[in-house]
Amino acid sequence: MEINKIEELIEKYLEGNTSLQDENILKTYFTAQNIPIHLNQYKDVFGYYNEAKKETSKENILPKKQKSKRWIGIAASIVLVTMIATYLYQNTPKEEDLGTFDTPEEAFVETHKALQLVANNINSGMENVSYLEEYEKTKKVIFK
Repeated sequence: MEINKIEELIEKYLEGNTSLQDENILKTYFTAQNIPIHLNQYKDVFGYYNEAKKETSKENILPKKQKSKRWIGIAASIVLVTMIATYLYQNTPKEEDLGTFDTPEEAFVETHKALQLVANNINSGMENVSYLEEYEKTKKVIFK
């Protein structure tokens, strides 16, 4: 290959104007053994790609710290799911004694007590409403 064409391709490469085909030509040229002395400085640049293809890694991709973080996350998820399941299991409604009575008389007495309690609360609420009536009267007098 002509040395002039290689020099032109190097100039285009340094300017960032080469195509992939041009770069492949440069890679192929610089992998050969007979390179002129003034172009030896570019041999490392274009020869790097062939050397990089040969390299392999025997190390694990994830460092040990990331592996332990992954296991901590999995363990935390399991604990969280277990806690939620336990909470839901304990809060399920259970059959309870709902106040059933054996005789109608007992039921009547208990119902009477419940209604009396409601009536007392309503009466105390009505006493507080009487203050509102007094307020309305006063407001009408002031804001005629």
